[in-house]
Amino acid sequence: MVRAIFIDRDGTISEEVGYINHPSRFRLFAESPEALRLLHDNGWLTILVTNQAGVARGYFSESMVLEVHKQLRKELEKEGATLDAIYYCVHHPSIGEPPYRIDCDCRKPKPGLIVQAAADFKINLEQSWMVGDRYSDIELARNAGVRSAFVLTGYGRGEWENQRSGWKHQPDLVCENLLAAARSIVGLQTYG
Repeated sequence: MVRAIFIDRDGTISEEVGYINHPSRFRLFAESPEALRLLHDNGWLTILVTNQAGVARGYFSESMVLEVHKQLRKELEKEGATLDAIYYCVHHPSIGEPPYRIDCDCRKPKPGLIVQAAADFKINLEQSWMVGDRYSDIELARNAGVRSAFVLTGYGRGEWENQRSGWKHQPDLVCENLLAAARSIVGLQTYG
């Protein structure tokens, strides 16, 4: 069994710019490649898990999601970093047309994306983490049986400062960004 760090896309590994309907709108955070290298160097799989309901909403096609992910991989490779896998959900429970308008088990905070990745890679979920900038990422972590690191990039700072008092669950870690989360997780592994 292996360990993994599941990572949200928009607002966590890259800038939150709303629905990304063209690869030119994708902006990787400068610290993301270093974070991924650090995690890989310490024996973690890095797996992107992201909701992309813009497809269900008709804002762009599923092929655009794939183009953006190709751009993401290209930018990471230029910096000597990589993701082990990308899992995404294009569904919405009440908007759009079939086959995209469904109440699926893969739309975060439901755990389907992580469950599928765990089966594909034989991941030990008890030793794994979810890193994201939304409360739904904390809920996803809880639903999937992994620990949660909440980052203050993207929507994070606003949700943390304005909404956390109403949250049913709190994250295991709160960090400035993905690199800080990676350093904290590696530090816990080393010293905890």
